[in-house]
Amino acid sequence: MSTQKSSTGPTFDPIEQMSYEQARSELAEVVGILELGQMSLDESLAYWERGEALAKACKGFLDGAKQRITAALAVQVAEAEEDDPEADEEFGED
Repeated sequence: MSTQKSSTGPTFDPIEQMSYEQARSELAEVVGILELGQMSLDESLAYWERGEALAKACKGFLDGAKQRITAALAVQVAEAEEDDPEADEEFGED
């Protein structure tokens, strides 16, 4: 996590440029920092907001991965149905 202190509190790197792994790692760091409880209320709020934004970004990555998996499985089912119309039973379809 790259943070700098300014007169208004910590500043953070843009989340939009992070990978899932980077966002998840920084989220874990933010949680650890907040659990220490050794900062001002303003700093705590800044870290809390950062954690919320990181959690949202991680959820977005995971939702995107889920959509890709669902799409890939749909293609697999469609291809199997083309090869064998009764193959949908193999994939748990009725």
